[in-house]
Amino acid sequence: MEIAADPAPDAPEPLSAILLGIAQNVERERISIGDLLQALQHRASGALMFLFAVPNAIPVPPGVSAVLGAPLIFLAFQLMLGQRPWLPKVITNRSLSRTEFEKVANLAAPWLGKAERLMRPRLQMLARPPAEYVVGAVCLLLSIILFLPIPLGNMLPAFTICVLSLGVLQRDGVWILIGMFCAVAAVVIVWGVTLALLWSALFVLGHVFGFSFGA
Repeated sequence: MEIAADPAPDAPEPLSAILLGIAQNVERERISIGDLLQALQHRASGALMFLFAVPNAIPVPPGVSAVLGAPLIFLAFQLMLGQRPWLPKVITNRSLSRTEFEKVANLAAPWLGKAERLMRPRLQMLARPPAEYVVGAVCLLLSIILFLPIPLGNMLPAFTICVLSLGVLQRDGVWILIGMFCAVAAVVIVWGVTLALLWSALFVLGHVFGFSFGA
């Protein structure tokens, strides 16, 4: 009788496979933030931050991003301080239906799988402390921008957090460098959009109330 060989113990299960496994578990009708924290905590902050950022970077059912996006600021702040991931009960008790989570996993997993095949440990000093704390600080800034009511201000910061979190998770400094360039672009674009909206509002107010602003 032929027995299948066990997988190598040192080879961690890909994050994409973990997400699909959680989504396809029909024993659960709803999946809470606490369930995800428990399932992914051994993968450190990188996996959790990716999971909670990706709904803002891809089209998902309404309400999903509000549930999964809330922990980002907490996790980024903890990464900046070098702490283990932890979330308060008011967040871990939030949940979404398994079908909603399955839609997110099915959208994200193919792209995540391709990224996992491209990544490998390199320039690891950029993915370990103290550089890792700088990544956490950048992700914290992007997380705050993500939650501001700025038109078109969520997708690029969320995508950048995904890139940086995967770089930390896979210890790939090249991806962290790419993420840092994306972070600069995200801040510049969001700042430009904010200024454009501000000047547009002032222009409208000037015409309505009959006053003008200097250049």
